[in-house]
Amino acid sequence: MLLLKHKAEIKEHIIVSIPMQQDLQRRTEELAELNLLEGCFLEAEKLKRDTRSLAHWKHYIQCDGSPDPSIAQEINTFISLWKEETNQTFMEVVEKSKLVLRLIEKLKLILMETPPFDLQEQNVIQYQGSILQLQELLHLKFNKATEILLRQASTLADLDSGNMEKVIQDENVTLYVWANLKKNPRYKSIKFAGTQIGFEIPKILATSDIALRLLHTHYDHVSPLKLVRTEQENNFLMTETVTDEGTKTTEVKTTEVTTIEVKTIEEPVSQEDQEEKYKNIVTYLEMVSICLPLAQLYLIENTTEKPFIYEDNEVDLCQFTTLGGVYHLDILELPPQYKPVKGWMIVQILQEGLQKFTYPPETMEDFDTENAFPPIEVTLKVHENVIFFEDPKVVRWDAEGKRWRTDGISNVSYDAEARLISFSLETFGPLTLIQDSHVNMPFLSWELKPLEINNVLLIVTTLFTEIQIQIKENLCMLISIKIKDKEHVSNLEGKWMSPISFIFALKEAGLNIFPSGHSHFYVVTNNKAREQPTEELIENPKWVLLMFSGDRAQRLKMDENSDSYSEALKEGTEFHSTLYHMLKDIASREAMEKINNSNCLFIDSVCHMLLSIRFLSYS
Repeated sequence: MLLLKHKAEIKEHIIVSIPMQQDLQRRTEELAELNLLEGCFLEAEKLKRDTRSLAHWKHYIQCDGSPDPSIAQEINTFISLWKEETNQTFMEVVEKSKLVLRLIEKLKLILMETPPFDLQEQNVIQYQGSILQLQELLHLKFNKATEILLRQASTLADLDSGNMEKVIQDENVTLYVWANLKKNPRYKSIKFAGTQIGFEIPKILATSDIALRLLHTHYDHVSPLKLVRTEQENNFLMTETVTDEGTKTTEVKTTEVTTIEVKTIEEPVSQEDQEEKYKNIVTYLEMVSICLPLAQLYLIENTTEKPFIYEDNEVDLCQFTTLGGVYHLDILELPPQYKPVKGWMIVQILQEGLQKFTYPPETMEDFDTENAFPPIEVTLKVHENVIFFEDPKVVRWDAEGKRWRTDGISNVSYDAEARLISFSLETFGPLTLIQDSHVNMPFLSWELKPLEINNVLLIVTTLFTEIQIQIKENLCMLISIKIKDKEHVSNLEGKWMSPISFIFALKEAGLNIFPSGHSHFYVVTNNKAREQPTEELIENPKWVLLMFSGDRAQRLKMDENSDSYSEALKEGTEFHSTLYHMLKDIASREAMEKINNSNCLFIDSVCHMLLSIRFLSYS
């Protein structure tokens, strides 16, 4: 009996041990595959780093005269030389602005595309400082060019009205300027020829020596520059070290980053140099292998509190986004005009330069009625490349408080078909239009469709729109936009961009489907309920239902035709620690071949887009 009992125990032990051994072997294989998959991100980061280095080299050998904005000496020299250039016409400044805007764009892309662990804090400060200097100098040049233009107002006067009216249009900026030369009190309605843009001015302005300027920059250089890296983000970059006891400690590293020099001239390299170079590369890859997952995690991390407490009428830039650029509305004092004297043109140049006309004046003691300075009626055109899903809101810039405000603006009306917005304005200054950053959140549905190797179609459906995005290799492209089931033509369609540039471009166009760390304060998302698929989803009879808790993936026994929800597992199914390995059990051979043959840059791009849109949290 004892022998039989002992044999039965051995048999039971063997029966139990075999599945445990099989499970251990499977988990070991899955871990190796997971490490291989994670290695794709390391390889992708290395390739992107090489691409950035190559871009610097290409710029160097082009010798086109434009500075490399990432090199402090070159960009500072460029700024200093441009400051010395005087008496540039408005069109000359417009042409120069194209290069300046490209330099600003390059600096922003460097800050956004370079991973935090590969960018030193001193470089961040340098790049952001260069951006601010270029923005300020560009606006200063536009002001100076406007002054030069207004000096010629009398020679450019319209024969009918006797006043000067000028419109200059370019891809990045549009200027509307009107000079009041006749001071006719009955001439209070100003509308620029060929447009619906204009002003209704009171009598006090119609009889004053003034000029009205509307400078529409199709970009926003007024809003505070959003820091690409914050102190919180710096502290998030941590490396783990293992102590002698086997426990892990954490060190914060924000500026000490291993750099690898790229030699452009081939020279004999000693064995010691080769070993040192190899050591640097290994050190860099080890650092990336630790910091990269943390940087990815930062994309989906929510902040615990709002960064600022906003006052009444102050715009919360975490909740709203400025769109369509900035409208710089100014009432200017008309400068002295050119006068012909014995064949010469003489003009008095004021040392203080272009001066603003204060409206309403700081003191009103010399005026009889309270209505002498009523609000000015303004009509503006909304930029054609921007989409507003709701009527835009008009806000004004408070130069003293360095913020956008909603007060001082009334009687707002919007003609969506003509893209015209009219309102009453108490004081002139920079204006912009804002839209709720989360107007397209939460998402109604999303779908990721494979097209071919390294090529997928991402479809995002919201309350207002359907956006189709193609991801191919390491690039993204907008395929189509539907608004109210109608195709909407966008200037972004057909343009391949890197994922970060693509996200930035969509946001600027009003197509923000990318939650930030503050979005959970403004978007109401329901907890994910255990619901059965809707009829719209049951078009394919081969739906497989999976349950994933974050650390365990399971295939359920129920299907789309089941009467009620059940967590009962399908017979023969196995537990998996990742959704990837769960899908391997049910995916076709062709599907797995596509996955296994996918390019590391493609995997990295798809991952970045999915993490940036955060479907699982905001659907």
